[in-house]
Amino acid sequence: MMMLESPPVLTIAGSDSSGGAGIQADLKTFTVHGCYGASVTTALTAQNTTGVQAVYGVPPDFVKQQINSVLDDIDIKAIKTGMLFNGENTKIVAQVLKEHFDAKGHIPLVCDPVCVSTSGHTLLHPDAVDTIIDELFPLSDLITPNKAEAELLLKQRNFPSRIANLQDMVNAARELKTLGPQAVLLKGGHFVASLGDLANVSSDNTQVIRDDLLDENTNILRVHGRKDQHVDSLVVDVLCASDNHITIFARTRVQSTSTHGTGCTLSAALVSQLARGIPLGEAVRLAAAYTHIGIETAIPIGSGFGPLNHIHSITPQLVSPRTKTNPYPLTSSLIRSSRVIWKEYIRHEFVVLLGKGTLPKENFIHFIEQDYLYLKYYARAYALLAAKSHAYAPISAAIDVVFSIVQESSMHMGYCAEWGITEDELINTSESPSLTAYGAFLIDTGMQGDPMKLVVALAACLLGYGEVGLWLKEEARAPDSWVQWEGNPYLKWMEDYSGDVYQKAVKAGLETLESRAEADAPSLIRFADWQNVWERCTRLEKGFWDMAMNLEV
Repeated sequence: MMMLESPPVLTIAGSDSSGGAGIQADLKTFTVHGCYGASVTTALTAQNTTGVQAVYGVPPDFVKQQINSVLDDIDIKAIKTGMLFNGENTKIVAQVLKEHFDAKGHIPLVCDPVCVSTSGHTLLHPDAVDTIIDELFPLSDLITPNKAEAELLLKQRNFPSRIANLQDMVNAARELKTLGPQAVLLKGGHFVASLGDLANVSSDNTQVIRDDLLDENTNILRVHGRKDQHVDSLVVDVLCASDNHITIFARTRVQSTSTHGTGCTLSAALVSQLARGIPLGEAVRLAAAYTHIGIETAIPIGSGFGPLNHIHSITPQLVSPRTKTNPYPLTSSLIRSSRVIWKEYIRHEFVVLLGKGTLPKENFIHFIEQDYLYLKYYARAYALLAAKSHAYAPISAAIDVVFSIVQESSMHMGYCAEWGITEDELINTSESPSLTAYGAFLIDTGMQGDPMKLVVALAACLLGYGEVGLWLKEEARAPDSWVQWEGNPYLKWMEDYSGDVYQKAVKAGLETLESRAEADAPSLIRFADWQNVWERCTRLEKGFWDMAMNLEV
């Protein structure tokens, strides 16, 4: 089944003014999981990390209107319900969802039967409990009660309700499933389990997934990484699937006060995974891992039980996505990061005098002699890029450039002959210090680990000369231009770098630079490396013009 890149999902729940739970937590979680989040508000709360101060229920007719507004327009792929406040709202939610499922087909529904806040405030009127069981559970693919909610639901239907150990959790999950949902995830955040408890409940119809617990033959991790952790203090979640198979998800308990909104976050993460077509068992594992890390990496907020860290898995996107208005975001960023030296490079005195046709002949001859020697470094660098590439396409592209440079060197020799430079003179020309420094930097960059650094290094020359060519050609079109086009002794040079052949190479270089960055997004440190390499090569390119102007030998 092909899934949307950002599947739309819906939360029907209460609003948390402090932002840590309710629809606020849900929407953050949806976004982190790459889903488009829509929300229906069932109640407004005045709350913070110390507790709930007040609750104001949204009228049921308006709840209905919100749901219909969303479902009539957006192709929602999965839904979760959280705090529904009272019996009327619960009934209307169940009614509207049933009508939608009957008309358009069933989509995953996760019911988080929010009844009581962690601080002890009642979030669901007693009259709503039966309605949730009778009308919402039968529509639900999964319900996600915590220990207190499970005991309340079981007591409501005269089941044994006390949950004191892991076996009680397993029994309770099976009993809750008889109330109508397809599956039950009994959350164990309020219950402490041990490795011994896991051993005691093992059976043919029970699977234990030790998601972050160390396996055998990992003593180095245990000794060096977990000295201060009590591995025997576990948090467990119990999943009773549609076939009554039990899966226990066990992980190390984290001692933290940043647990506000944990249940909301877990169910929202589950809905996000189900919307992407992830099977239930794997969806639970991923959602539990996301929530666990959110608790473990939370930064304390407020003076009570603060929120977990919803954005722990977001990596800053240092290179913007390619768009129609900005198809080359990496290149734009690199140029902006070194705009001063970039301008000094592409509008160098050498270029200006060349455009005017007044550049002394000896400076140009010195330049093309050194440029001929530079081509050898350039070819060797592309050969290194081929060696560092891991697929045929980039290998072939790099080798094609090497062949082009070899062919260009022959043409360059002919061009030099037009300026009176013999082949012997060209071959025996000594490298200037500026050329040696530039060439050595290219090769050194190529010998390092990241091939993208070499791509960036090589781009400074390719793109810079393309920019110079286009700038001179554009300036030449202006009335009373300072650029002398016709009759310029350096016209062929200007035509070459502004012409279609070279500009086609520039476009190919831009595509290589951007596509590689898109396929392998950089970390902050790696991106800084790219910027430094770009700045250094831009500075070395300017130094190459300086060398020509100063007749450096």
